[in-house]
Amino acid sequence: MGPMTLPESGCLVCGSALEYAPSAKSVTCALCGASAQSEVACTRGHFVCDACHRAPALDVIERTCACSTSLDPVAMALAIMRAPSVKLHGPEHHYLVPAVLLSAMLEAKGRREAKLGALKEARRRAEMVPGGFCGTHGNCGAAVGTGIFASVAFGATPLATQSWGWANELTARSLLRIATQGGPRCCKRDTLLALLEAIVFLGEKTGIQLARPEAISCEFSERNRECIQERCPFFPGGKG
Repeated sequence: MGPMTLPESGCLVCGSALEYAPSAKSVTCALCGASAQSEVACTRGHFVCDACHRAPALDVIERTCACSTSLDPVAMALAIMRAPSVKLHGPEHHYLVPAVLLSAMLEAKGRREAKLGALKEARRRAEMVPGGFCGTHGNCGAAVGTGIFASVAFGATPLATQSWGWANELTARSLLRIATQGGPRCCKRDTLLALLEAIVFLGEKTGIQLARPEAISCEFSERNRECIQERCPFFPGGKG
C-alpha cells in the first residue's frame, strides 16, 4: 500500500472522500464507538463524532480505548493517530502506547470492566513523561509507555518481584528495538516499534496472543521532514 495523505476534508479513518446524505441516519463513531445521527460519512462508511473531532489528544485516546473491542493494538494506534488533536510528534504518544496495549489485553482476557480504571492510571503515569524525553533523557517515551503498560497490567511496584522484572525487561527490549533503528526520532515509527515488541513480549510471558496487521505501511511520512524513508521498516515500498 502506498502512502496515504489524510486531507482535513477527508475521512480521519481511511482518507476517503466524505459523502453527505439528504437525511440523517444512525451511525457509530469509528474511534470511540458512540452512536449518533448524522448525514455525513465517508465513502467506506466511516464516521467520526464531534466529540472525537474536538477532544484533546489524551481524551481521544482514552475514549477510543475504553470503547474498543479490538485485539489489534497497532490498528487501534493507527486509527487514533489520525485524530486531529494527535500531532505528528508529541508526548501524547507516551500514553497512546500503554492505552492500546491495555485495551487489547483486557479485551482478550474478557475483563472489559477493568479498562477505564487501568486507562486512567496509565494516563496519570504517562503524563509524567515530558516531550522530547528521547533526546534529553536517553529513553524514548514510547518505550517508557510499554513499561507503564506492563506495570499497570501486572501490578508492578518498586517492591514487586516478577512484575517488576517484566516491566523493566519490556522497557529495555522496546528501547533497544527503537535505538537499533536509529534516529532522528519519529513518534509514529517509535510507537509502532514499541507496540510490536510488546505484542511479542506479552505472548512470550503470558500466552496472550494479540492481533497485529500482516504489514504496516506508514501514512504519515509525507508530513515528516525528518523521515528516514527507506531506512524505516514502515516506509511505503521500503524494506518493511
